[in-house]
Amino acid sequence: MPQLDPAPALLLIDLQQGIRDLDRPRNNPQAEQRIGQLLAYWRAHEWPRVHIRHVSRQADSVFAPGQPGALFQEALAPMAEEPVFDKNVTDAFCHSGLERWLHVRGIRRLVIVGVASENSVEATARSASCLGFAVQVVADACYTFAKSDYCGRPRSAEEVHDMAMANLRDEYAEVLATSALLGCARA
Repeated sequence: MPQLDPAPALLLIDLQQGIRDLDRPRNNPQAEQRIGQLLAYWRAHEWPRVHIRHVSRQADSVFAPGQPGALFQEALAPMAEEPVFDKNVTDAFCHSGLERWLHVRGIRRLVIVGVASENSVEATARSASCLGFAVQVVADACYTFAKSDYCGRPRSAEEVHDMAMANLRDEYAEVLATSALLGCARA
């Protein structure tokens, strides 16, 4: 009997209180709700879930160890059996042991959700693709914040997010919506 491909791992990136509490314009106000839907679906099917936590090296950061901002958002917090990988750079694979954890379990497919779209989500998806993983990024289960571009022009959170998704689409990942992913998963 042929070996069946394991279910994809759901990577939940930087869903911490400090990022949720930022007082800046953001996109996808329903992202946490969609992430919760996906997390519940993965848990119900007992598929692999991996939580990525940003731990800052700067003592005054909201993401420094011991700060409330470093804690996971309660509704999306890992269960005791769900692994947590800490990172202190944008890429969840860099110096974290994540790649080895996935390889040991034969996991070759990843579904990525979280924050920030153009930062840790994009960096992690690019690395995952370069490492040979099949990657899906759930666009409406990711979000980011307004910021200025390289030339100093203000860009809305939606523009920043859309460009991040465009950067990933086709070359590094399949970019899709929660409804499309859950529709495929149920088929």
